[in-house]
Amino acid sequence: MFSLEKIIRPNIQQLKAYSSARDEFKGMAEVYLDANENPFGTLNRYPDPQQIAIKERLSAIKDVDKNQIFIGNGSDEVIDLAFRIFCNPGKDKALTFTPSYGMYNVSAAINDVSLIELPLTEDFQIDINSLETYLGDENLKLIFICSPNNPTGNCFNKEIIEFILSKFKGIVIVDEAYIDFSTKESFINQLKSYPNLVVSQTFSKAWALASVRVGVAYANSNIIDLYNKVKPPYNVSKLNQEAVLEKLDNIAQFEIEKNIILNEKEKLEKELQEIEFIKKVYPSEANFILIQVTNANKLYAQLVDQKIITRNRNNLVRNCIRITIGSEKENKKLIEALQKLSVISGEVENSL
Repeated sequence: MFSLEKIIRPNIQQLKAYSSARDEFKGMAEVYLDANENPFGTLNRYPDPQQIAIKERLSAIKDVDKNQIFIGNGSDEVIDLAFRIFCNPGKDKALTFTPSYGMYNVSAAINDVSLIELPLTEDFQIDINSLETYLGDENLKLIFICSPNNPTGNCFNKEIIEFILSKFKGIVIVDEAYIDFSTKESFINQLKSYPNLVVSQTFSKAWALASVRVGVAYANSNIIDLYNKVKPPYNVSKLNQEAVLEKLDNIAQFEIEKNIILNEKEKLEKELQEIEFIKKVYPSEANFILIQVTNANKLYAQLVDQKIITRNRNNLVRNCIRITIGSEKENKKLIEALQKLSVISGEVENSL
């Protein structure tokens, strides 16, 4: 049975969170002399440390209690704080699947936590047989599942994720950075069933706020309390909070732009399948497409020469390139460039 108290680092259990001036006084006043702020300017006051306005809006949209929502400095903060809360450096472990998002590895290394990386099957699914031997390891505290997965674009089998949640005694973080583009249901709807579930989402992708750096974690309130306990006092700026609120106040435009991207993805998939040297176009539940070509390194360089930047994922999936869905104009330029390129059929040279 899952026990949150058993997997929290002892120093985090004993930690007394920093109490900022804006934590100690909530509400509106005429004179603020509590936070050593400069009295001049328009950005002179500290932002809301708990991002209450955003949480209230998300609570209504997602049908989740606001006490089950954490707002982070990008979803990377959600990942990093999980290591800080649950993993003792040099002792505990985390687990993920490969190929997947590279920040799990980076955050594990920064926090001196061993990361187990299990290879996905040929169709990019989780091999439950290779996983089961690890689930009983008392030093394994975190499992990261990116679904839709980056860079493969597919969602993982729901039943396998639920199996992991039910059998694992640690924290399972389902990273849904691309869920807004997916036809699959978010695991937010499973929060009541699994006390060890954390669902991570972001405003960087479908919400077009990559430069704003705002991520979200949804979990039971006890886990969210730990996140709020460990985070920096003012981890999301006022400007960034306002940018998110502006987007959340215009969901109709969000839906329009998302549907444009999805329509462009459908067109691009068909056009890519007609390019001779593209050997495979993988199905995608995200805002990108993974393609397999005869020589990823060569194709990437040829596109760079034409001022078109894609992501060479040859180091993760052999001879594969990841293509983000752009505007209609950008996608047209890509297809025109691919049609002009001469990539030698069957060439498999690889300098990596």
